[in-house]
This record gives sequence, C-alpha cells and structure tokens, in this order.
Amino acid sequence: MLKTVLLLLSVVTLACNNKIAKKTTTAKTMTTAVFKKADWIHNTNVYEVNLRQYTHEGTFNAFAKELPRLKAMGVETLWFMPITPIAKKNMKGSLGSYYACSDYTAINPEFGNLDDFKNLVKQAHHMGFKVIIDWVANHTGWDHVWTKTHPEYYEKDPATNDFKMASGMDDIIELDFKNPALRKAMIDAMRYWITECDIDGYRCDLAFWVELDFWMEARAALEKTKTLFWLAECDPVEHADYFNAFDACYTWTWMHKTEDFYKKQLPLSTLDTVLHQYQTVCGTTNIPLWFTTNHDENSWNGSEYEKYGQMAKALAVFSFTCNGMPMIYSGQELPNTKRLKFFDKDPIEWNGNNALQDFYTRLLSLKKNNKALRTGDATAVTERLHTSAPDQVLAYLRKKDDSEVLVILNMSNQQVSFNITGAAVSGRFNNIFTAAGNDFTTQKHFDMQPWEYLVYEKQ
Repeated sequence: MLKTVLLLLSVVTLACNNKIAKKTTTAKTMTTAVFKKADWIHNTNVYEVNLRQYTHEGTFNAFAKELPRLKAMGVETLWFMPITPIAKKNMKGSLGSYYACSDYTAINPEFGNLDDFKNLVKQAHHMGFKVIIDWVANHTGWDHVWTKTHPEYYEKDPATNDFKMASGMDDIIELDFKNPALRKAMIDAMRYWITECDIDGYRCDLAFWVELDFWMEARAALEKTKTLFWLAECDPVEHADYFNAFDACYTWTWMHKTEDFYKKQLPLSTLDTVLHQYQTVCGTTNIPLWFTTNHDENSWNGSEYEKYGQMAKALAVFSFTCNGMPMIYSGQELPNTKRLKFFDKDPIEWNGNNALQDFYTRLLSLKKNNKALRTGDATAVTERLHTSAPDQVLAYLRKKDDSEVLVILNMSNQQVSFNITGAAVSGRFNNIFTAAGNDFTTQKHFDMQPWEYLVYEKQ
C-alpha cells in the first residue's frame, strides 16, 4: 500500500478549442531555477471565471456584484479567462474564442473597458481576493495587431507562404519564440497588466507549447516588478522542467483517469498507479492544481456529472484535501449540469439556490484554516492509510505539526463495511460536514454508502 505525498501528474489533451495536436517545443533540460514564491499561494484556492457566461450581461461590472457571495463562500484567487479582444478573421461562432487574441494590451469590449477591469481588480483586492488572468502566449488570432505591425513575429507556413495555423485550430496562428524581439514584446505586454491593473499572476494557456526558456526569461523579468503566481496548463510528466518556471501545473491525467475509472468500472489500483506516478515525478514542493471540470472539459467533454456521475462530489473532496491547490469552475456551486457553449452566449442558469455552496464553503474553510492542508510545504505530509477494503476505499491522513485531517472515500458503487487498520490515526476527530465526533483510537469501523465521502478534522 502506498504511503505518499499526493502530488501532480497532468497531461493536457485539450485546450482552448478542444482540437489539439501536440506541438514539439525546443525546451532544454535546465538547472532548477530559484524564483521567489508568493507566500499566499500555499493556502489559496482558484475560482475560474467564465465571464461571458457568468451573467446575462457578461461584463466586469455585472460580475463584481458576485464578489460578496464568493468571498463568503471562501474563494480566494479569481482566474479570469482571457480578457483581451477577439480576432474577427476566421472567428468561431457568433462571439469567437477567448483564446484568439487580437491585441495583448487591450480589453474585449464584450466585457467592458479598461477602467471597469481596474475597478474590479481594486474591489477584489480590497475584499482580500487575488486576481490572475489567462495568458495565451503561443498563438494569436489571424488579425492580431502584430500581423500588420510585426509580421516577423509569426511562424510562416512554407506551403502557403502565409502565417502558420496552430495545430488543429484554424482560427489561430503561431508565434515565433526564436525571435528575440517577439519575446521582448510579449514580456512587455505581460508587464502592462501588472503595472496598469496590479494583477497577481498568470494562468498560462498551453504553457508546454511555448519554449521553457521563454517562461524562465519572462518570470525573471517580471519578478522585478511584482512576485506573481504562475500557473501552467502543462504536463510535468512529459515536461517536468516546466516546474522550473511555474509554481503549479494542471492535473489532466488524474481528471481523465478518474473518468475512465468511473465509466469503465476499473479497479482502484488504477488510481493507485497514477498516484504512484505523482510521487515518482514530483517532489514535495511542486504544486498540482486539482479540478473536476473547467472551461474546456465542460464545453467539449461534458459536465462533471456527465463524466463522473455519483462520484463527482467525492472527487471534489479529494481535490480540496490532497496535497495541492483546488480549483472551482464557474457554476459548480449551483451545480451547473449543462455544457456551456464556447463561441456563443450561453449564460449559467443561476436560480438563487446554490445547492452546493455550503459543501464548497466547508471545504474552502478547511483548506484555508487547517495547516495540515498547506500546499507545496514539505512539512505537510500525506500518509495513505490501510483499510480492510483496499479495493474500494481510498483513505489518507494529512499532517503538519499537531494538525491532522483524515479523508475516507468509498470509491465504489457498492456499500462497504470496513476497518481502518494500523496505528497511523488516533485521537478525537470531528466530521466537517455533520460535526459528528469520532475517537479513532478505538473507533475504526465504518459502513459507507456508494461514493460516500467522510472528512474529519482532529480536535
């Protein structure tokens, strides 16, 4: 049985348009860089904002009205999908893809104007939020301003003698990161949002499609302005060096493997294998971002309930209690069960009754306030627990100093009766959802319903 720190393995199989063929980068193996980490990232969470679909207005000002609710829920870091204007040439649908930028230093008028965004960031900061924005460095739309002012910034297709279309996505074209002038212009554009709007970091789209040495260069340059949070949409198994530039990476493999596990009724050992890969690939301080859905998955592969059914909430519990950083996508607290359109207006159907808001509030509070769940901290350890039902139950204990969090997940569609074996857990704990107490020194027998989850905090 594994005893492991549950860390990251993430494989990107989707991106902005869900039509990706992987591009080979020229990143070389590098020595580990030492970048200053923003201390706040060790206890934070991420809430992805799909601004277009969040409200009927789809604007910064309309979203600002949601901040008090999200603050009360415990959300800390707001990630806005791209806020830059969208290219018109080869545009998808009626509104286009967020990820086909036409100007890196302008605001999409669909959302409002620059002052609206500045005011939103100021309000969010005043309330204690952090704000990060999506950065799409690999490619732009076909009529980005640079196509006219600096066509040399782009890769060319020798067959057409035109700009090179991104793999599988005909509304975007590839930038040439071998060009030093392009790199400088990109870094200058990133700096603009820090100095002009005081953002707190970047979620970097398809980070592994861009050469690692660019991200190293960008982080070193921008760190002189502000210590940021750097989140990569990247697979550290295939591109482990990207942790040299980024604080956190995606857990695509876990997300897809758990879908296979649920739909194909695979053995629990399948997930054990993935967790073992996490241990092998990552150290104790690299940060995985865990999630059960996001903008790509929801639009192209289905809602979390289409993918995971009754297991969805148990996976959410895992995302908030394993070693790493949890993410919530717009509407999960509702919960949103429909696929949101990607290129057209399709608002989330808020009904005033966010049935899962309390569920997420409790998990967010535990994540924030219990130091045993601290992220990227080598002294916050995770121990896999033995049970008498190893083929059905995933149980682990998170510990830091005198703080402990115990998680028990029935990862099966059967009722299960079992014991926690061994002496790893003892003392009195309270269930964070029911407040029921349990003394694990003597009480180690459980009867759990299919896909049931239990989360205990030591008293």
